[in-house]
Amino acid sequence: MVPLSRYLMFAAALFSIGLFGVLVRRNAVAILLGVELMLNAVNINLVAFWRYSDVFAMAGQVFAVIVFAVAAAEVSVGLALVISVYRRRNTVIADDLDMLKF
Repeated sequence: MVPLSRYLMFAAALFSIGLFGVLVRRNAVAILLGVELMLNAVNINLVAFWRYSDVFAMAGQVFAVIVFAVAAAEVSVGLALVISVYRRRNTVIADDLDMLKF
């Protein structure tokens, strides 16, 4: 049986990679991918704590499904925004986007 600490270390590494991708990348699609990696790390934590906990019956799995639904909504809205910005500005570089200035 794999100890809980290994799952937590894996999730922390995955979250760190996603955070690094969000902070370093300039491409909006790559930033969205970093956010998705961070959400997957949260799912790993939820399911790992559910597996090693005797208190809650299905709470970890239910929360993981909720996070999957939020991730799917985030991807659909995020990609719609990226496509809209690309059509308007012909770029998806996050530094070049100053859409609040008209």
